[in-house]
Amino acid sequence: MQNKLLLRGLLAGALGGLLAFAFARILAEPLIQSAIDYESGRHEAQEALDRAAGITVESHEHELFSRAVQGNLGIGIGMVLFGVAMGLLFAVVYTVLLGRVGRLRARVLAVLVAGGGFLSVYLVPFLKYPANPPAVGAEDTIGARTGTYLVMIIASVLLLVAAVVAGKRLAPRLGNWNATLAAGAGFVVLAALLMALLPSFATEIPGPLTGPDGRVVFPGFPADTLYEFRLYSVLAQAVLWTTIALVFAPLAERVLERGRKVAAAG
Repeated sequence: MQNKLLLRGLLAGALGGLLAFAFARILAEPLIQSAIDYESGRHEAQEALDRAAGITVESHEHELFSRAVQGNLGIGIGMVLFGVAMGLLFAVVYTVLLGRVGRLRARVLAVLVAGGGFLSVYLVPFLKYPANPPAVGAEDTIGARTGTYLVMIIASVLLLVAAVVAGKRLAPRLGNWNATLAAGAGFVVLAALLMALLPSFATEIPGPLTGPDGRVVFPGFPADTLYEFRLYSVLAQAVLWTTIALVFAPLAERVLERGRKVAAAG
C-alpha cells in the first residue's frame, strides 16, 4: 500500500508542478523579463560611466540558452521536477503519520500534511529570504545566500517536526486545543529566533546609479516589480501544495478503502 501512496504522491506533485509553472509563466515571467531588461539597462549605464572614466569595459558572454528556452522549457521542467520531489516527500510524511496522529480522515490528514509542507519548506524560509528576480542580489554572495537558505529550510522542517511531537505529548495534560496552541507558539518563537540569528541580505537590492557629479543616471530597482514577483512566487507555491493536497486526498482515500476491503475479505 505504501508504494501505491508514493506513486499517487508523485502524480499529484507532477500535476502541482505543472499548474504552478502555468501560473508563474502567465504572471511571473513578464516580471522576470522586466528585471532582466532593468539589469541590461543598468549594465549599459555602468559601462558608459566606466568608459567616460577611462576604465576598460569587458565584453559580454553569450548565453548558452535563449530566454525563450529558459522561460519555457527550462523553468517548466524545473518546476515539474520540483513538484515531483515535493509530492514524494509529501507521500512519505503522509505514510509515516497515517494512523499515528489520531483518527483523522485520509483527506483531512492530506490537507494538514500539505499545509505543513508549504509552511516549513517554503513560507517560513521565504519570510527570512524572500524570492528575488534577476538583478537583485550580488554575485559574490550567491554561495552564502544559498547555504543560509538551505539551513533555514532544514531548520524549519525540524522545528515543525518538533512542534508536532511536542503537541502530541502535551495533549494528555493540556488537551488537544491547548497543546496545539502551545506547540505552535513554540514553533513561532524558535523560528523567529533563528531568523534573527541568520545573516540578512536585504541591502543587496540595487539602488539608484549615480555619476561622478552625484546625479542619478539610472534608477534603482522598481519596488513594484520586486513586490509582485515575491507575491506571485508565494502564490505559485500555494498552487503547488494545494494541488498536491486536493489531488492526493481522494486517491489516497480510495487506496486505503480498497486496502480495508481486502483485509476484511482476508
